[in-house]
Amino acid sequence: MGAIFQSLGKTVTAGFVILIVIILATGGAGAKAGDHAWWAFVIRWLHVMSGVMWIGLLWYFNFVQTPSMPKIPDEQKPAIGKVIAPAALFWFRWAALATVVTGLILTWMMGSIGSLMTFARPNTAIAIGMWLGLVMAFNVWFIIWPNQKKALGIVQVSAEEKAAAAKLAGMTSRINTMLSIPMLFCMVAQQNGGL
Repeated sequence: MGAIFQSLGKTVTAGFVILIVIILATGGAGAKAGDHAWWAFVIRWLHVMSGVMWIGLLWYFNFVQTPSMPKIPDEQKPAIGKVIAPAALFWFRWAALATVVTGLILTWMMGSIGSLMTFARPNTAIAIGMWLGLVMAFNVWFIIWPNQKKALGIVQVSAEEKAAAAKLAGMTSRINTMLSIPMLFCMVAQQNGGL
């Protein structure tokens, strides 16, 4: 059993095996596997999984890594900038993209693209959440990531440009943290009558 937890790949695979066992044991697959509702559920689950990774990493950067950096001795900071941050940013940006793509697929599958574009009822909450998420994903790919590449030295720039890039990436990340609060509310409110 311990071998499963020695590798992230094995741990994730074990999680999927447990999921399949649960689905089979509860009769959750069966004839439903071909149903539109079943596939919409699978896409929604993938959307939530991607979103958890994306917002989890956003909050890690803002609640843990950034506030901890001043407390880390200078000789240890390269481990964060050269190893941890680039790996976290990889998963961060691809989770953002996966969240947007699965969200758009789900919206299309549910036939609600039109009402999401116009904020029409009964999709007002999810429309607001979707637009907040799209702004946040734009920020990840077109502001945070390009500036983090400069701040972390992945792209070589002058010391002034590096400092400015770090400041802009940090501020945009804080904006995304702020937007994540109403975005998550809207996502949950849609299914639970919150708006």
